[in-house]
Amino acid sequence: MTKKIICLFDVDGTLTNPRQAIKPTVEKFLLETVQKEFDIAVVGGSDIEKIKEQLGGGSIFKKYKYVFAENGLIAFKDGKQLPTETIQSIVGEEALQDLINFCLKYISELHLPFKRGTFIEFRTGMLNVSPVGRNCTTKERIQYYEYDVEHQIRQKFIQAIKKEFPDLALTYSIGGQISFDVFPLGWDKTYCLRHIQGYHEIHFFGDKTAEGGNDYEIYESDLTVGHRVTCPEDTINQLNILMALSKEKQEREQST
Repeated sequence: MTKKIICLFDVDGTLTNPRQAIKPTVEKFLLETVQKEFDIAVVGGSDIEKIKEQLGGGSIFKKYKYVFAENGLIAFKDGKQLPTETIQSIVGEEALQDLINFCLKYISELHLPFKRGTFIEFRTGMLNVSPVGRNCTTKERIQYYEYDVEHQIRQKFIQAIKKEFPDLALTYSIGGQISFDVFPLGWDKTYCLRHIQGYHEIHFFGDKTAEGGNDYEIYESDLTVGHRVTCPEDTINQLNILMALSKEKQEREQST
């Protein structure tokens, strides 16, 4: 019996360059080559509108078996939305406001090369915190990322929150170039796996797979076969290898 396999992809750095639209060559490969062999799905930390912007608008639901936004808190299967929860229902409004106030005060005291707008984005299952502001241009994102690598702004910010709120059952995850996510324990990308049923193997592809990255938990999960990638082109290369190995295995099983 042929194993039923689904390939689950992170978005930024895996299918697209950070906050950019998917390249036509990458999308064509997924839809015309990979989808002949496996089901395909996507999971991102961003909200559904940002994921739609990057992966083709409303037609995204026709292209992918599952679409998971906000780590799977916002979930669609075959275009139909699945039940969801909210961060405020878990953390509580008072604690959430204390956390938001602390973050805004911390950001106000940071001295960076520049600052832009939207420092905290409230999402269904998480807060997205950007010390420099999400309204950066692509060039500014790259400039800030290089500054952050050198000065560890996001890492220090997370440590300050943990020290201030030691009793909040929250996880802090760095993803992309300019921000980090804050969400309840267990609401990392493994959250989406509860929705995926009926497969022998779930192959996950992501770029932020080191500890502290927003692909780490799902990459390390016993429920997935993890693939660490460096860019969309590397994702294609690893998919070609996976498809070749799968075909070879099928042929071997059929000959016995």
